[in-house]
Amino acid sequence: MQNLWAFLVRHFHWLLFLLLEAVSVFMLFSFNSYQGSVWISSANFVAGKLYEWQSGVEQYFSLTDVNEQLTQRNLFLERQVDRLRQQYADVTDDTTVVERTELATLEQYELIPAKVVSNSVNRPDNLITIDRGRADGVEPDMGVACGTGLVGVVYLASDHYAVVLPVLNNRSRISCSIRGRDYFGYLAWSGGDPSRAYVEDIPRHAKFRKGDWVETSGYSSIFPHGVSVGQIEKIFNSRDGLSYRLQVHLSTDFACLRNVCVIKDKGMAERMRLKEAAQDSLSLMPVK
Repeated sequence: MQNLWAFLVRHFHWLLFLLLEAVSVFMLFSFNSYQGSVWISSANFVAGKLYEWQSGVEQYFSLTDVNEQLTQRNLFLERQVDRLRQQYADVTDDTTVVERTELATLEQYELIPAKVVSNSVNRPDNLITIDRGRADGVEPDMGVACGTGLVGVVYLASDHYAVVLPVLNNRSRISCSIRGRDYFGYLAWSGGDPSRAYVEDIPRHAKFRKGDWVETSGYSSIFPHGVSVGQIEKIFNSRDGLSYRLQVHLSTDFACLRNVCVIKDKGMAERMRLKEAAQDSLSLMPVK
């Protein structure tokens, strides 16, 4: 104890200097917006680089499993497309209409590939960090998907990184519908099991069954129609008894999510400008 006290007395001026420096730095970044924004940007950049390095190591050791999953998924999709193309050709006697329709749809969107550098699945406010940002064309409110289905929505974006609000976040609300039946509601996650979520507000008159697929509805400017969400496992009544609540087994395995695509809708900016113009026009109209 005496040695410690002697050390503190001997170096008191240095300890006081370090303490005052720490307090001044804290006050500088806490009470000055410009310095605070510089600090946050620098900290996010360093954290992003560390997450990217850690994710790279994990991806290297999981490449075998990822390749197997991609091979199986590609085989399934190729068989499904061939079967649908053949069925449509048998009905219409036109073997080129499917290709024309697919090309017309894809022209509306740009897919920006990205890698997941940080992810969590065991918290109510899970977030995902990806290694693409504004410099790559990524902006907030863009949809994010992977090879197996829906992932989430871009929440924040810096120059080289972006934070995604995934389905596994209790603030996430994404419009979706039952495939082939056009009844729609919104997808929400209430915590717990990361492989299951719920579709709320499905109308009581809707006709569907367990095993039906749920997909994005296309009614928002974020996701195109038809991105897979999952399969219906259980059907419940809503709390007020006026609609159905569907338990869905998600098609995306968030626990091993590695590669994603940010969906950039080329017409979204024009639609948003038109919507804002319409709202401004309505606000100026006299109330009768």
